[in-house]
Amino acid sequence: MNEVHVLVLNPVGGECLRRIAAVRSNIRVHDASKMFVFTDGSLVEQPDSSSGERIEDLLAQAEIIYGFIPPKNIIARAPRLRWINAPSAGVDRFLTPDIVESPVILTNSRGIHPVQMGETVFGMLLMLAKRAPFFFRMKEERRWQRTTPGVLLSKTLAILGLGVIGKEVARLGKAFGMRVIAMEARTEERDDNVDALFAPAQLKEVLSVSDYVVVTLPLTPETRLMIGDAELRVMKPTAHLVNVARGGIVDEEALIRALAEGWIAGAGLDVFAKEPLPQDSRLWDLPNVIISPHIGGDRQDYQQLAVDMFCRNLERYLDGQELFNVVDKKRGY
Repeated sequence: MNEVHVLVLNPVGGECLRRIAAVRSNIRVHDASKMFVFTDGSLVEQPDSSSGERIEDLLAQAEIIYGFIPPKNIIARAPRLRWINAPSAGVDRFLTPDIVESPVILTNSRGIHPVQMGETVFGMLLMLAKRAPFFFRMKEERRWQRTTPGVLLSKTLAILGLGVIGKEVARLGKAFGMRVIAMEARTEERDDNVDALFAPAQLKEVLSVSDYVVVTLPLTPETRLMIGDAELRVMKPTAHLVNVARGGIVDEEALIRALAEGWIAGAGLDVFAKEPLPQDSRLWDLPNVIISPHIGGDRQDYQQLAVDMFCRNLERYLDGQELFNVVDKKRGY
């Protein structure tokens, strides 16, 4: 029985490493998480020369890679590589020309995020509706000032991207008594909790009638900067934007203008054009913005869930079966 070398790039913990190794007796798991550091959105190898040689050895024998971000020039450096598994749902970091053009299979962890992402979205929607930023400032200033909060009931919730996360947001929206509409490129993608489905060409129409707009799209060439100056200007001045997808989908400078000048009422942002969000970003100072540090998809047992999904797929791989969650590298999802 040939050995199958699995290279793990991000820290998952000893129990998860043992879980992967236990799938079959011919699995050889290599933990390379300490050989890389995550800097400015890239995976940077430790400068130590001995580690560098070891990294090359591990890449040379890797058949499967598990990690959030691929090393540079991965296809050239890993000639035996057949499959990359991303523990995330978004795979934009993996869509480099060498990976896209290669026969290497790319899978993601779609399906483990809806609960926490849905709760993140509605946490932000409720804070925006109930004017939480105002009350946070009031408390800091020890100032007692009454204001009238809003409600979600009967408001129009627009979901941009009707994947598994978008569908969970739609379910919660109906539970709150909202009118739910969605924009989705796959117009055959139906859901009982969505009252009306629109194509991407109808984006401005969707934005113009919505009270709350939630972005759950993947970042692709088609969605990059999809929401810019023109799109924000058609939104209601009472509307709010929540982005839990990728910062690159929204033109951040246009959004800052929209928030500062009152084109829209506020925003809840978990993702940004550059992460970490630079300290000089104007978003920090805007009173109508809620910021969280790209943790909408996280939960305490995330690594266990992601590794369990990977192990189920690993069994299929070893049995020669078709993998699930295979990403169309040309489309980006």
